[in-house]
Amino acid sequence: MNAAFNPDKQHTLKSVVSISGTGLHTGIKVDMILNPANAGFGIQFQRVDLPGQPVIKADCDLVTDTSRGTTLEDKGIKVSTVEHILAALAGMGIDNCLVEINGPEIPIVDGSAAPFVEIIEEAGILEQEAAKLWYTIDSNITFFDEEKRVEMVAMPAIEYQITTLIDFNSPVLGTQHASLKHLRNFKTEIAPCRT
Repeated sequence: MNAAFNPDKQHTLKSVVSISGTGLHTGIKVDMILNPANAGFGIQFQRVDLPGQPVIKADCDLVTDTSRGTTLEDKGIKVSTVEHILAALAGMGIDNCLVEINGPEIPIVDGSAAPFVEIIEEAGILEQEAAKLWYTIDSNITFFDEEKRVEMVAMPAIEYQITTLIDFNSPVLGTQHASLKHLRNFKTEIAPCRT
């Protein structure tokens, strides 16, 4: 993200870019193409390896599994391990993109979002005329997953900030935390982190 980036406008890619690799869990070699998309399109995955080339929206209501990665599923069609490409697109401010993939799983590449950030930068970022839709909250929202012992809290704030805290319940690993105070720091502070 550069200084001219307008966070109130939607953004897409300036050109088509691609990357290839192997799915972490399936071991299948896949090719992935990121395409520019019109304002309001959102992020969508197209399984070009399947009859009819079905499309799956990146929508939290379509998340069906988070045990070893994030899986999106719609009408029996799945795309797995989407978390790194989605993080890269969001972290680089991309609102609209068609992700074509010829397999069931996003390539793991180096285990981080950094390779995806690199190809997004290679494509370039195009500001679109449409305004970005922002959601605001006026009170705390809490989610707790008893099975995984995970709690997430969204709180009203004047400025953007994400803070994470993890307690490994281990004297060796202890407790770790990190904060991201602006998306312009995503490329250097978050994207290189591996799972």
